[in-house]
Amino acid sequence: MTSKTPDSTDTPNIPEKPEKKVVLRVENLHTSFFTRDGEVKAVNGVNLGLKENSILGVVGESGSGKSVTALSILRLIPHPGRITQGAVYFDDLNILEMGGENLRMMRGNDIAMIFQEPTTALNPLINIGTHMEEVIQAHSSMSKKEARVRAMELLTELELPSPAYILKLHPFQLSGGQAQRVMIAMAVAWNPRVLIADEITSSLDVTLQADVLDRLKRLQRERHSAIMLITHDMGVIAQVAEDVAVMYAGAVMEYADTPSLFRHPYHPYTWALLQSIPRLDEPMRTLQPIRGSSPNLIDPPDQCPYLPRCPKASSECRLSPKPLLREIDPGHYVACYNAIEHDD
Repeated sequence: MTSKTPDSTDTPNIPEKPEKKVVLRVENLHTSFFTRDGEVKAVNGVNLGLKENSILGVVGESGSGKSVTALSILRLIPHPGRITQGAVYFDDLNILEMGGENLRMMRGNDIAMIFQEPTTALNPLINIGTHMEEVIQAHSSMSKKEARVRAMELLTELELPSPAYILKLHPFQLSGGQAQRVMIAMAVAWNPRVLIADEITSSLDVTLQADVLDRLKRLQRERHSAIMLITHDMGVIAQVAEDVAVMYAGAVMEYADTPSLFRHPYHPYTWALLQSIPRLDEPMRTLQPIRGSSPNLIDPPDQCPYLPRCPKASSECRLSPKPLLREIDPGHYVACYNAIEHDD
């Protein structure tokens, strides 16, 4: 059992609501990639709280640090990346201090991840049956035959036709929707308490996307898992997430429950994201792209990272250090000196 010694100098922790326990807490997480060009600071002081039996949406542009945050939670950062600071608590255990065997037993059993791009996450040289048997046998004493039966049960639960035939196929022989269901089946094999879903709808058409999101909500409802849903699609967030964390340049810019964030986006970046997506209730509205580009994370600015693109930037923004998350409404946090005002 490790004691909590979080470094809260960068960003204050986001307190959980009393009605639900926080099962996974990310505190002041920093992850960098040490390249020939310099240190790429991909994650810069992320704080998140994932509550039991709920879905947390993590949204932002490509390169905002969403996937690196998820990989950091399970300590799967590839070379030359390294977690340089922070803590990730699963209940009271700091994952970043776990030994090799304890970490291996936790992955897949307590915390599982559905990786981005399922057809590339699966090994093209190994058939689906072998993939699933390895996952099942990693946390049990099942024989190969028993694991094969369990694999067929999981595929049946995901409504894949002819599961025995699917197990014989290789990943490149599956459609995008089939591959995604296989990844989901592997991730939920041991009913993990925490499920991280990374861009699980990005390569699917609208019909398959709706089906996958429906299954995700059903998994959360039936298995009572806490789900972290990573996406760049605000429409997906609106459909399934209870809470939302908006990330930009490796940090959380805004955090709130989903209705509050869509009704009153306080950060200019959140507002810009919402202005860049079509809405059925405003069919004639002109979409507004976000001008400019994300900052260079090799040498990130000391000020607010959104400063060069922000239409509300003031002298305070230019002369002050990076703003910290502050509570602007009950349960609604924003890292901005000039939060957008709303008339209720």
